[in-house]
Amino acid sequence: MKSFISPTLYATFNYVIAIVLLTSPWLFGFGGHKIGAALLLPMILGWFQLIMAIFSNHQFGFIKQFPLQMHFFLDVFGGSFLFCSPWIYDYAHITFWPQVIMGGLLVIFGAFTKGSRFTTPPVHHHDGGLATLYQN
Repeated sequence: MKSFISPTLYATFNYVIAIVLLTSPWLFGFGGHKIGAALLLPMILGWFQLIMAIFSNHQFGFIKQFPLQMHFFLDVFGGSFLFCSPWIYDYAHITFWPQVIMGGLLVIFGAFTKGSRFTTPPVHHHDGGLATLYQN
């Protein structure tokens, strides 16, 4: 598949999804329940997303020390986990749509941003290998 998300949109999305994840228990009305995973998982992933956005090597990263390829991978991994968490931790009877939507968005943005290894094959440079060693 072809990448269709610009790196600028991805960098902006990082901060937006971090704030939405951090506030999602109250934003979507499931913060009043005394359910640990439903309350804590979006908040933990929100803080994780915010820290990665601040340290990532993209346009809106402040410290620019975290490789963008690793950020893409962790977005896909964390989004997949968030997507499945209501059934893994058995709180789907309380809420599951916010986790499914936000987890799906993380997977889509991590996989389909230009430069992501999920959709862009790595470039291999052939330096001649063993054939050039034996020619000399």
